[in-house]
Amino acid sequence: MSQSQEPPAEAAMNATEARTDLYALVKRAEEDGVTTLIHKREERALLAPLDRYPAARKPDAFPSHVLRAAQRDFGDLISRAAQGQPQVLRRGRTPVAVLLPVDTRSGTHSSDPAAATGAASAGGAVNSQDIQDRGSAPRRLATLGDAIGSALAAGPVGGPTFGLPGLDAATGGLQPGRLTLVAAAPNVGGSLLGLAAARQTALVDNHTVLYAASGPNQADIMRRIIAAEAGGDYLRLKQGRLTAREQQVAQELVHAPLMIDDGSELTAEAIVETAPYVQGLALVVVDRLQTAHHARLPLSGARLPDASQVLASLARRLHVPVLAIVDSDDPALLGLLDADILLTLAPTEDPAKVQVTVSERDFGTIGSAYLQPDLIHARFLDAGVATLGHAGSPADRGLSAATGGTEALELAEAALPYTSGGHQGIPAALTHELAAWRTAVAGGDQATLKEILPSLLQAAAAVAGMPDTHEGHRLSAALRPYGTPESVVNAAGAGQPATPAATAAVHALADNGQARSDVPEDEEDGDDDLAPGDEEDEPEGHVFPALKILKDAVGRSKMHPISVIRKEERDSGPWPLISEHMDGEPRWAHPDVTITRVPHIRENGKRVRRDKIDVPGSFGEGVLCLIDRNGSFPSACSAVPLAPNKLLHTGPLDAYDKAGAGIYLIGIPEWNRTDMPHPLGRIIDRPDEDGRAWVTTPHIKQLVKLARDNHIAAMPTIYDSFTGKANESLFKPFYEATRKARTELVQVGGDPYKAYKTRLSIALRLLWPKRPSQRSPFWRPDWRMSMVAEASVRHWTVAFKAVQEGHQLIALRNVDQAIFWTPPGTPPSTYRIGTGFGEVKRKFVQAGETILEGDD
Repeated sequence: MSQSQEPPAEAAMNATEARTDLYALVKRAEEDGVTTLIHKREERALLAPLDRYPAARKPDAFPSHVLRAAQRDFGDLISRAAQGQPQVLRRGRTPVAVLLPVDTRSGTHSSDPAAATGAASAGGAVNSQDIQDRGSAPRRLATLGDAIGSALAAGPVGGPTFGLPGLDAATGGLQPGRLTLVAAAPNVGGSLLGLAAARQTALVDNHTVLYAASGPNQADIMRRIIAAEAGGDYLRLKQGRLTAREQQVAQELVHAPLMIDDGSELTAEAIVETAPYVQGLALVVVDRLQTAHHARLPLSGARLPDASQVLASLARRLHVPVLAIVDSDDPALLGLLDADILLTLAPTEDPAKVQVTVSERDFGTIGSAYLQPDLIHARFLDAGVATLGHAGSPADRGLSAATGGTEALELAEAALPYTSGGHQGIPAALTHELAAWRTAVAGGDQATLKEILPSLLQAAAAVAGMPDTHEGHRLSAALRPYGTPESVVNAAGAGQPATPAATAAVHALADNGQARSDVPEDEEDGDDDLAPGDEEDEPEGHVFPALKILKDAVGRSKMHPISVIRKEERDSGPWPLISEHMDGEPRWAHPDVTITRVPHIRENGKRVRRDKIDVPGSFGEGVLCLIDRNGSFPSACSAVPLAPNKLLHTGPLDAYDKAGAGIYLIGIPEWNRTDMPHPLGRIIDRPDEDGRAWVTTPHIKQLVKLARDNHIAAMPTIYDSFTGKANESLFKPFYEATRKARTELVQVGGDPYKAYKTRLSIALRLLWPKRPSQRSPFWRPDWRMSMVAEASVRHWTVAFKAVQEGHQLIALRNVDQAIFWTPPGTPPSTYRIGTGFGEVKRKFVQAGETILEGDD
């Protein structure tokens, strides 16, 4: 067969399929002489044996690629080959196959290397003689003068913008014909930047936007838009509760030119097919490209490089800007994506600022801007808001903060749990003032903020103390920068000083949950930080060789556990997703009680802070019953559901599988009871922008039981997961040895018992050492957090049983502390009194007394 006559391709497939089967296709070409036709949208190329194009055998005659690199860059190689640039595929240094262009008229390809290139002379549209000889249409070339004339005639480029002046100045807006990528790690707010461009373009400029949603659905997008436009609470909107104002805004947006595609199997090719049919299209937003593979999301995993090329081609063909969000800022990944402009979002040391770095292909970094997260309203604000006046006097300090943005926003966010109805414990007058404050912040109304501030602080002064919860502490801290009501009232022109009682109340408010400068805080009494040498086995004869026992327990397992995840694997997969907040420890107090932190001096002279609890008269007669669980962590080791081996990405799950254990991304279930904390504890304090959180297996099992018993409406959806084969007995030998040692040593007391507790704590902490320099025989954050979560679940469950029996819970903290309001000498019957694991110590104190702890 002559070289001028190509045999028909014996196979045809798209570029994605060919990338996957590349090694097999090359082998067929090499051994059987099979040619494969590969199509990538409108581009076509042949993967052919070298006999079809002998010139490819010549060293350095054409671009060549080893197979691994070719598979990675396959989409780009197909485009180059289709445009007339043969691409040689190598196994090592040996050519094995070639990618060739396909003549669209005759289906032939010249074997002459010169045919792959054309010569163009200056001065306008010139055709290569070789191309003319083949009968194909000539490519149109433009002179530099043509390009300059077109630019001058067109005038300034006016593309869509983000509606954020600082960022728009740094980017010059979104340029038609270019693909812009927003790169941000999860929880930084990348999707909100895509939504900002869509809102500005569709709602303000009244230009049509195609919003391709791969991840969020149309309901999520609707709620975020209403929250941003109306200044509503996004978390409340997720519950389907709209105010009259928000309903009005929603009606006004009904006819906005924002087209949403959240259909299943949303691919880049589907977006390309849809876009030409959208009349007056001004912007395409793709939310989002997901780095982790997801079987139900085509825009995820290894398909992202091809998808980015498709989107870049769409931008050029329709001459519209395409803005795509990718949920990673990993430079290695971003280097594989075909972006013209890259916007990288990164947190700063100031939690009220996010930095956006603007980079352009071939030029590198070209600009930077700061944004202010306003997550309660699902949006970003421009960080360049000017302050009014100077913070000279206390009053000026408060008013300056009110208009300066950072403190005002923090107070608005701290108020959210109370104004949304999710938490109680502050008076209605203060709740009303905080709601007005949040509305003014949302609208950027500085005059109203100055007007609200005096009455807001007067309402705060009437509160003897905020609830001793995470939310209460945050609200106290957020109010602190605004000074005292006295100074603000004087600044507002009232002319009357505040009463001493009001001033004292504000000082008490400032002290709640925070140490004053003259009383050092001692938050972690007896806390043993890991130190060099802790990773070594205890010496022979040690009263309790905890680390040696733990290592032996793991080593004896028949499941061959992986005790240490290699360092090179720790920055990917499930490991970056695991955090201390997954412990689920409750930090809760009843909304009707008042807890105040007061100074206390121990017998050894050390200054600490302790609680004083005031109980309302509506609770009736009683005393505070303090419950302290013994050995919560080692007790939990008796049956911790975890995966001894690696965690594999198992993606979304229709239901929890008892055979597996690991970490799970779930929607946070609604919890309406006010007499018990949320079963997920502090996990609910840090949801992602979609209201979801990662949890370990103990909390999954807990939620299954609560759903089964109708304490929650339904088992939450599992949106993603990393799991392995479950095992509950990995730590059981350690538990048995620890329980036996405690039984003996608790009677002895003194230094032996202290040494036992110290080495026990160190052994369990070494499961996940935090400092990279700390050596350890373990590095399994999932084991550590599963163990702590199991302790939290057991702590919560026993307290819940007591509440169900009619006992009044006052506070629930950490994994071992509970406070009930009971008749004198009568602890809840759900607790066993004793010194063993699973048993508790109990103590009774009067309301208003300082509650001493530990060695006080």
